[in-house]
Amino acid sequence: MGIFLDIFVTVMGAAIGSFLNVCILRLPEEGQSIVRPSSRCPRCGHAIRWYDNVPILSYLILRGACRDCGGKISLQYPLVEALTALLSFLLFRKYGLSWAWLFSFLFVCSLVVIAFIDLRHQIIPHAITLPGIPFFLAAAALFMGYRFVDVFLGAAIGAATLYFVAVYYEAVTGREGMGGGDVNLLAMIGAFLGWKSLLFVVLASSLLGAVVGIAVMVAKGKDMKYAIPFGPFLCIGAAAYLFCGERLMERILFR
Repeated sequence: MGIFLDIFVTVMGAAIGSFLNVCILRLPEEGQSIVRPSSRCPRCGHAIRWYDNVPILSYLILRGACRDCGGKISLQYPLVEALTALLSFLLFRKYGLSWAWLFSFLFVCSLVVIAFIDLRHQIIPHAITLPGIPFFLAAAALFMGYRFVDVFLGAAIGAATLYFVAVYYEAVTGREGMGGGDVNLLAMIGAFLGWKSLLFVVLASSLLGAVVGIAVMVAKGKDMKYAIPFGPFLCIGAAAYLFCGERLMERILFR
């Protein structure tokens, strides 16, 4: 029975990943529905047939091209589907078929959408983070075993931390370095993972962001003013904490 559940949650994760691709494409466009119209080729506008919309497999069979116009399909589509399938499987192995698995999966799905939208458009959609703060706070308190005060403080401290950084950076440099979207995102992360997660998430995302940012600037010949979206690194830090950060912090602080 175990192997069938593994397969089920993995396939389901890939199918959800296909929907996440729709969200990534349409949420930045104001007024766009994520339900209608059905999936279409962004180049020629033809509706995608159901047998060409099978996660990962259709991309491989079509060799990354539209059946109608031959236009290239972004590698993002199978990447998001495969990533979501993997996250669903790993969370299932961690929590089993439980409410904790379900809400953790919804949380990482939100992170995937936010990360890819921020990479493409350098915006973090309030349509996810603002309702996500109370939703994930309630889920963490009711189903993840956190005390209400811990997740409430997580949301409050998360928002206050990046707000302070943003205000201080702008005062010192005279330019905006971090937007309200990052503030809301860290508040949502703290609301689900609790205030104790914030040190790990901020440090891990800052370190990773610095390494990647410097590498990108060197590769592109840019200076320190080159804008690198911070949201994807916060999302990676949050996902890392969800899987192993709590145990890692305990070993570091209480060894």
